[in-house]
Amino acid sequence: MPVPLRLPLAVDEPVRRRLGIFTTADLARHGIGESEIRTAVRAGTWVRLRTGIFVTAADLTEVERTGRRPGLDALAVLAGLDRPSVVLSGGTAAWVWGLPRPRPVAMTVELTDPVRWRRGRGWLMTRAALPEDEVTVRGAYRVTTAARTLVDVARSWSEVYAVAAVDAALLRGLTTRAELTRVLDRQSRVAGVPRSVRAVQLADGRAESWLETYGRLVFAALGLPSFVPQVELWSGDRLLKVVDGWYPEAALAVEFDGRVKYRRPRYGRTPEEELWREKRTEDELRSLGVRFVRLAAEDLDERRRRDVSDALRRALGVRGPVARRFREIPRAAGRVRDEDRGDDGWLPRADDRVGTASRPA
Repeated sequence: MPVPLRLPLAVDEPVRRRLGIFTTADLARHGIGESEIRTAVRAGTWVRLRTGIFVTAADLTEVERTGRRPGLDALAVLAGLDRPSVVLSGGTAAWVWGLPRPRPVAMTVELTDPVRWRRGRGWLMTRAALPEDEVTVRGAYRVTTAARTLVDVARSWSEVYAVAAVDAALLRGLTTRAELTRVLDRQSRVAGVPRSVRAVQLADGRAESWLETYGRLVFAALGLPSFVPQVELWSGDRLLKVVDGWYPEAALAVEFDGRVKYRRPRYGRTPEEELWREKRTEDELRSLGVRFVRLAAEDLDERRRRDVSDALRRALGVRGPVARRFREIPRAAGRVRDEDRGDDGWLPRADDRVGTASRPA
């Protein structure tokens, strides 16, 4: 049985930085020709992504396990085009930046080039101006800046997704309102840009999830009073909870509940531990005079919005305690979070953790 063909070290090391992608040109520089390539593909050691573009089967498995297949496909398209002027843009750039976005069944790689329009298998290249300050490099990806990406996608995305993406970018410090305004001014005559203008105007920059943005927009559409997003509730020197929305006069907290925080709790807790911890915290806050309204995505559906509106108006009709045994501290926009920072195109190796300290229990 033939020994599986391994990548030369001079090829293997740089491909770590582009999700394991290598090309026939990479291989030819080190003496590997078509015959060996065909043998490796037939044996299943290497996988042909596009003409002349490959990845090892092991790396492909790791990429798919970590949810990075869109990045792999984008890098494969870029390698196949071999066109220095083209950049990733639109929904593909939003994926690179780690922004919330609609999730189609098949993701087309979106690109922009200043002089050429083309379409190919699984990709679409738009011709549009690309000022130097609207293009950047993020890890392995040459991509439109976060501000340019947001303005581009908001021209075609639904209002909720467009505003949620702007919220996320502002929260994480990926862009600023000044940068967004500069891009909008340049695109003032581009079709669809009024939708982008509205999305930026509606963004707040404090919502920490798509559901929070959706809830804020639904509340506004129902004519409900605006809540203060992301407020810390303290008792003495203890931070008890950060609530999604806060009505100060009524001491009423609004929590937008997605299932992900119970399916994948943080800090190693089980779903049961997360639920118990949350219950105990809210019990303590209720004892201090705080009331809660919890809403899931289905509660904001058109068929149930009126009931939610009526219930919330009733709750807001009851004033909170005058003397308070807790403190309310609103959080500011533009806080960079540790998680969900997007993808840098770097693929770890099995020995990357050798010599590192283990995570404390």
